[in-house]
Amino acid sequence: MDSRFPLFESEFGAKFAKRFAGLGQLLQRSSLPASTQELVSLRASQINGCGWCLDVHTKEAAAAGEDPARLHLVAAWRKATVFTEAERAALAFAEEGTRLADAHDGVSDETWARVREHYDDEQIAALVSLTALINAANRLAVTIQQKGGSYEVGMLAAALN
Repeated sequence: MDSRFPLFESEFGAKFAKRFAGLGQLLQRSSLPASTQELVSLRASQINGCGWCLDVHTKEAAAAGEDPARLHLVAAWRKATVFTEAERAALAFAEEGTRLADAHDGVSDETWARVREHYDDEQIAALVSLTALINAANRLAVTIQQKGGSYEVGMLAAALN
């Protein structure tokens, strides 16, 4: 099924997409581990019900060598043994940063403290930015009803060229 609107086929949409994807590339070059970035993107996308983003990040993570068991357990990360303490802190941060309407203070002091234990300032800047970016991507894709299932590894990178 097609999306309800071909956002990136318009002149404005194409320019926006290129800049938006450029932010993703900037995040990829950060010191926040790539596996953590994919796990965070998956968790936010699960919460937001974004099939397109789940498709993209599951396939990109698998192509990069991520363990399929970890990908399958992201939704239940609290009940799984396959994530490091640093990844758990990032996943908690992603959840709280995504579920802003559920807590008037957003990310809790407890979660912030756990993130500070495991990441330096540059990595935290990337984590905050990634959480904002994936939530924006989810909102774009869900709004236009961009469906998951058709993504092929490398499509986003190719679109930047």
